[in-house]
Amino acid sequence: MTGFVLAQYLSEGKKFIDDALLDFLPKENSYPESIHAAMRYSVLAGGKRLRPILVIAAAEAVGGDRRTVLPFAVAAELIHTYTLIHDDLPALDNDDFRRGKPTNHKVFGEAIAILAGDALLTQAFILMTHAALMDKIPGEDILRAANDMAEALGSRGMIGGQVVDLESEGKPVDAEEM
Repeated sequence: MTGFVLAQYLSEGKKFIDDALLDFLPKENSYPESIHAAMRYSVLAGGKRLRPILVIAAAEAVGGDRRTVLPFAVAAELIHTYTLIHDDLPALDNDDFRRGKPTNHKVFGEAIAILAGDALLTQAFILMTHAALMDKIPGEDILRAANDMAEALGSRGMIGGQVVDLESEGKPVDAEEM
């Protein structure tokens, strides 16, 4: 009997997600080209794909199928990329490089980078709430999962954390605030 090999699971999961991203993202040459090129530039820039792999692993742990949860897994990666694009902007961390490549705003300009991040976030919720999922997952479960994701991203989640990060710059931060 062969055991579970984490490195193999992660490698296969990354390939599965990378292939799916090509299918779920708007094509680069679809109108308006600039936004789709910017979205694809950051999403396809690489990465370990740990967030979508965790979505798949969680589903498989309770008897689910990776193809069924694939839209949610891809949504997790789109959301992660949106946060990276916005975090790199001049008004936040003002980074010039991400994963060894120029950041989105350095390639496409600040306005398109903001809109690319916004479009990725919107695309994620389109994927998570797509009607085709209703055939495989009860609607209440889809709604609950999308709501949980929105809560995790909102002003009391990731965005709130970014605000605290900005407002704490150069100041001592205690453990509770951290």
